[in-house]
Amino acid sequence: MSTAASTEPDSGSAFPSGDAEHFRPSYMQVWLRCVKNSLLREMSFRGNFLITLLTRGFWFAAQIVLFEIIYQNVSTIADWSRAEYFGFMATGMLINSIVESVFMPNCANFSELIRTGNLDFLLLKPIDTQFMVSIERMNLAMINQFIFALILLGYSISQIDRPIEPVNVLLYVILVLFGVAFFYCLMIVMASTSVWFGRNQGLYDFWFYVTVFARYPQQIYTGTPLAEMVRISFSYVMPILLVVTVPARTLLSMSLTPGWILIWAPLSTVALFFISRRTFYWSISRYRSASS
Repeated sequence: MSTAASTEPDSGSAFPSGDAEHFRPSYMQVWLRCVKNSLLREMSFRGNFLITLLTRGFWFAAQIVLFEIIYQNVSTIADWSRAEYFGFMATGMLINSIVESVFMPNCANFSELIRTGNLDFLLLKPIDTQFMVSIERMNLAMINQFIFALILLGYSISQIDRPIEPVNVLLYVILVLFGVAFFYCLMIVMASTSVWFGRNQGLYDFWFYVTVFARYPQQIYTGTPLAEMVRISFSYVMPILLVVTVPARTLLSMSLTPGWILIWAPLSTVALFFISRRTFYWSISRYRSASS
């Protein structure tokens, strides 16, 4: 069987061009059907679903208790007060809950699609291949972390003695979506290496290492040459530190230094999107089907 080398980013389909022109899939309907299938899958294993909910609830409580203890001994962390830091934590949890619910299961499963040959079936569908690879299954047990993050964010805002402007809220939502897109693009690039490695079990480790940096504000990486090197590298070269810091400081009306990072954060996400898109289809073009 021939390879998928002819698959192009704008089509994502191995069907003849004539067939593809007469069929236009509804991406929203496909996504909703995947959500329904994921819900049925979760309800088939209710015990595992409940355990995941409890585990995430315990992790959330542990994080809150940890920083409550820290703030009993210090008034600020860098320039973040207790209420502001909880807003930062909530933003990170919000982004992580979306990424780990919607995209992580699929990116982690990409190597299995290659190993088992099931990627052939996705390549034959008259729909964008990257779209199908990215949304086929979801971890709906992460919904409690999403809800906890919203509650913590509301508490943070209520404890801050300054008004939150509507424009800040709008910018916050946009920047959070850019943060989700940034992490998704990183995961797609990492998952694409499965075409050569066969199995890529290091994806979860990679995700952990990335979120370790994003879990703390950019402002704490100062004071020593090593800290400055980390701050510059992960702010301007690979802006992982900006994914959570920029939306949180924007919502809470905190200053951004330098001010242009408000633009740099989304621009770098757009650039990474095109890089990840090309990387994915470049790897697919080198994929050899299970029967070849």
